[in-house]
Amino acid sequence: MKVNNKVIVVTGGGGGLGRALVLHLLEKGAKVAAIDINQDALEETKSLSGKFNSNLSIHNLNITNWEKVNGFPEEVIKIHGAVDGLINNAGIIQPFIHVDKLGMDKIEQIMNVNFYGSLYLVKAFLPYFLERLEGHIVNVSSLGGFMPFPGQTIYGASKAAIKLLTEGLYAELKDTNVRATVIHPGAIKTNIMANSGLKNSVDPETSKDSKMALEPEKAATMIIKAMEKNKYRATVGKDSTMLDILYRISPRLASNIIIKQMKGIELPQS
Repeated sequence: MKVNNKVIVVTGGGGGLGRALVLHLLEKGAKVAAIDINQDALEETKSLSGKFNSNLSIHNLNITNWEKVNGFPEEVIKIHGAVDGLINNAGIIQPFIHVDKLGMDKIEQIMNVNFYGSLYLVKAFLPYFLERLEGHIVNVSSLGGFMPFPGQTIYGASKAAIKLLTEGLYAELKDTNVRATVIHPGAIKTNIMANSGLKNSVDPETSKDSKMALEPEKAATMIIKAMEKNKYRATVGKDSTMLDILYRISPRLASNIIIKQMKGIELPQS
């Protein structure tokens, strides 16, 4: 689906990859409804939209609240006149600890934001997309959504759920006007650590492998390109692409490589 003259909803639009997606969509001629739980961050995105300001609406919305999400499409339509696409980008990671030490409150938070938040938005908007000439759902999974990372098992499980959700949607919507694309980004230079409440954690972006991390603007360009080409799935970043290939060849070998690399950043947090 070409995004020019389309109305696209983007979650996590207050910063990082989400902000980059919002700004790139605007540059390509789309109208955008940006969602974030941080109002100040949304205001900053708005200020950065420049000459495209009139095509952007910002919405302070908790995506884990089904009742509010379910009523949100009408709000978007009231402002923009229609709605054609959704990019589920918002997400949080977990403290770098193993499952046995991770509290249920944190586990539920991760699943609520990463999986249920995305599912709620899909459920709310899909009926409207089916009424349009074409519609598109883009769900951002992760490199951790197709292979395991010790210390991020629950995060990975939430992103694996996004992968299967999207692939299921593709199958169910195959004979309709709506397409579904799953995105598997690798390392991207964002504030996901701080936004996930992990200010005291080691940030992989500052590690020796930081050269592999993509700038958000580059990642956003690749994601929107995948959307416009109606891709089934797309890996974003050399790390994701290489590990995707390796994991297909030998899941155990790929997992062992990651286990070795992750040992240096696992922290005894609670």
